[in-house]
This record gives sequence, C-alpha cells and structure tokens, in this order.
Amino acid sequence: MNFSSKNRDYFIQQLNDLSFDLLVIGGGITGAGIALDAATRGLKVALIDMQDFASGTSSRSTKLIHGGLRYLKQLDFKLVAEVGKERKIIHRIAPHLTRPEPMLLPLVKSGSLNKTSARIGMWIYECLAGVNKKEWHKVLNKEKTLCTEPLLRKDNLIGSILFYEYRTDDSRLTIEVIKEAVGRGAIALNYMKAISFVYQNNIICGAKIENQLNGEVLEIKAKYVVNASGPWVDELANIESKKTENKLLITKGVHLVVDWKKLPVKQSLYFDTYDKRMLFVIPREGKTYIGTTDTFYKGELTNPDITKEDRNYILKCVNDFFATNTLNISDTQSAWAGLRPLISKLGKGPSEISRKDEMFESESGMLTIAGGKLTGYRKMAQRVVDRIGEKIYQQNKKHISGCVTQNISLSGGKFNSPLNFSDFIKDQTIQGASLGLPAEEVETLIYRYGSNVIEIFKNVTLLKNEKNELPILLRAQIVYATQHEMCFTVSDFLIRRTGSLYFNIEMVKQYKSSISLYMQSLLSWNNELMNKFELELEKALNEIEMLNTNV
Repeated sequence: MNFSSKNRDYFIQQLNDLSFDLLVIGGGITGAGIALDAATRGLKVALIDMQDFASGTSSRSTKLIHGGLRYLKQLDFKLVAEVGKERKIIHRIAPHLTRPEPMLLPLVKSGSLNKTSARIGMWIYECLAGVNKKEWHKVLNKEKTLCTEPLLRKDNLIGSILFYEYRTDDSRLTIEVIKEAVGRGAIALNYMKAISFVYQNNIICGAKIENQLNGEVLEIKAKYVVNASGPWVDELANIESKKTENKLLITKGVHLVVDWKKLPVKQSLYFDTYDKRMLFVIPREGKTYIGTTDTFYKGELTNPDITKEDRNYILKCVNDFFATNTLNISDTQSAWAGLRPLISKLGKGPSEISRKDEMFESESGMLTIAGGKLTGYRKMAQRVVDRIGEKIYQQNKKHISGCVTQNISLSGGKFNSPLNFSDFIKDQTIQGASLGLPAEEVETLIYRYGSNVIEIFKNVTLLKNEKNELPILLRAQIVYATQHEMCFTVSDFLIRRTGSLYFNIEMVKQYKSSISLYMQSLLSWNNELMNKFELELEKALNEIEMLNTNV
C-alpha cells in the first residue's frame, strides 16, 4: 500500500496484529537506517516515533554530509576514513540529496591553522577519506581568496584552502530512507510513542505504544527491540530499566537563517571563531544560514530553546569575520536548534567529545545505539543489524544475510547511474517548462524529490483545473507528501517535508491558513486536530519572531 496518511489506520492495525522480528524505536536517520538494513535482510520490521519522522536531531543539523575533516583535530583517523567512504556511498545511492559544495577555509593571523598545517591536514584527510581527485583541495593566496569571496576581512587574511563538502537535506534524507524501508516491507508510523515494554521470562519481547493523535494504546510484539531514539535514549532506557545509568551528554547546536542579500556570500565558508571553534556559512535557496554553536544542554528535549546568547554568539562571530556586512538582530528570519546525543566522557568539553557511536545491551536484551553522525548512519545501522543477526544465530542457529544497503538506491535516487542524474535534470527541466514551471523551481524540486519529481509533475497535471488560491506547485507537493510520505500535520509538511519554515518563511506566513484548510480537506481532520496543528505551527513562528526582536 502507499505510504499514505490515509492508510494510517491500516498500518496501525498491522502493528497490533502482526509479530515482528524487530521493533525500532526512533524515526531519525539512525532508526531509519536500521529499519532499511533489517528489511533488506529479510527481517519483519516495525519502526515508530513519538513525533514526526526526523523531528529531532535529524532535521536540525548543519545539513552537510561531512567527509570527516573535523575529526582530524581529535586524531580519529579511523572515523575520518569511515565517514569519507560513507559520503561516497550516500552520494551514489541518493545523488539528489548530496550536492558537492565547494567550501572555503580562510586562513587568518593567529588562527588555529596555518598554510602548512592546513595542507598537511588536507592531504591526510583526502588520502584517508578517498576523496575524488577532481575534488582535491586547492591552496589560494590572499588575492585569489578575496576574488573567491570578496566579503572577507582583508587585514588579518593570509590565504585559504578550497575543499569540498556535500550539502544535503537531513530530514529529506531520513524520509527517503524510511520510504525505501517501507517499500521493502517495513511498517513505519509517526506519532506513536513507546510508553512501556512487554517481557517474557525477563526478556523484552515488545512494547505498549500510545497513538499521540487520539490516545489509543496498543501492543507491538517483537523478538528484538532497538532503542534508536537519539536524545531520548536515556529516557527510553529508564522506562525499560530503572537502574540504567545515563549514557549521554547532550549538546546543542543552533543555526540562524538570514536573507542572502544581508550576507551575500559567493559560496560556502568554514572559518575560525574568536574562541577557536569553527563556524559554517552556507548559501541556500536565496538565504544564508550560519552555525553552529556547541554547548551543553539540560533543557526540554522536544523543542530545545534558542537563547539570545546563542543568537548573539553567532552574529558576533560572523560580524568579526566579514568586512562590509554587519548582521543585526532583526536580520534573523528563521532558526533551528538541534541536540547532539553524545556518549558521556567526563572532563571533556562539548566540542571535544567524540562523535563516534556506541552500542549497549541491557539485561533484558534491548539494544541501544547512541552517538554517531548523519554521514555514518548506514554503518551504524549495519552494526546494529549484524548484532541482531548474532543473537538470532545464538538462539535459533539461523544465519541472516549480510548488509547490502551500500548498493541500494534510496527512494528518489532511482537513476541508471549517478552520471545520468545531470541528464535527468535536463529532461525534467524541459518537462517542467511544458507545464509552465520556471527552471529554477524545477531544479529545487529535483534536488528535493529526485526521481520522484515525476509524481509531482503528475499531480500538477491532475490539479490544473482545481480551484484553489494555493499555487498549484504547492498543492502538488502537499498531495504527494500526504499520499507517499506519511505527512499528517502542517508542520510535517512545512518543516520536515520541504524545509519551508527555514528557507521560505515568507511563503509560510502567506499561505499557512490555506495550507491547513487544504490538508484538512485531504485528511479529514476534525476541528480539534486542525486547531492543534495550527497552534503547533504558530508556536514555531512565534519563537522565531521572539528571537528576531528580543534584545
């Protein structure tokens, strides 16, 4: 069946009626990867999340598929090699979500890097990560650096290193992984919260879950349970066992979004801050986003706050580094705060703690995976499912097959080869033009939906005679999201399915009420649900507005 919000009741009934090999709790990128890996190895898989998919860390990152350069500072050569290789794989299986992004690393007087150390670091990085030769770094002198990025301060500039990172859409990547898992037999549902666990002979064998949309409780039967809930790992572990010691230290990363005209960088930058950290400045879709902070966090996990200190820190760093453009508080159009679930290491600062993942197993058999990075999601999933395979063999003397996800194109990435992606863009730009769509909008859609953009164009054709004040392209995407991506709320669509709250907030403000009415007509919300979803979006908008005005 289609992964449609209209089919929620059917999928819920399946959760209640079937017995699963594996229950994955957490619909971020880690849980999504585990569900896909397990489904491709023939396991019967269920995945749940108490919020929408990718609501936590997996929609609030710097939105880069890192090659691992930053891990050289921690001398973690193994991690550098692994994430570099993983970046190649992700680019191959989801080319629409991994755009090579030239990144300028300015070298400044009294900075943490000089030309010699930067070049040595880059050589080591490129060898370990297996970087493609055409993406090897270049060393630029001061004059060429200023030609590449004229906004930089001149007084303390020495030169720069030009290298490549890969830009992504973190929530879209998560959704596409989940869609691929569902297409291969997994059942995945958002807004389903694990509230307790079920045991047989003191071994975990399922969970009781509560439907967050109507309060109904049901029970899922599963031979194995994985806790992949990110920042909520300790909370879920404490439900399972009151004796569990907290494994995580939570750190917070904040990003600000401004209009590109306020900070019109010619390309992405990665630069030294005054306190010896590093900050990204990345242009995207007519905006420039800047981040990230790195501070310990002990507040509310579902909606981490963005303080004026967070905002002022980022603005100061940017204003210190660029010559002619001064960002003001009122320039902040949008923002997001993400939480990093890092493995607790006493005595280390937020930026010093390793980003490596670790796996734990409780006395009752629940597996917990914590730590890790977006780029390493597939290897994290492989390690978890390998462990499940070991447990299956120990108990039943049956082998499961090996990991094959490195060769599986994700939903939206179904091209003959990565080389044909550019041809696909050309073909679909022509198709979009025949529908009256501007080439720039078509390109944005292709990098959002990949090969599934064909379905968006079909919806445009089907909806052309529909009378509605919403632009047809917006309606076409709403229909696709509700029919194929288990999109159920206004925020699901505007934040996790399209990123519009971050990168097109003007549209959000203009059409939010009309979008709500249109989704109600498609999904038959009652008035109580509609009010709830509208208030949820208003809260997000108000928080941004407060950040924009609070001195």
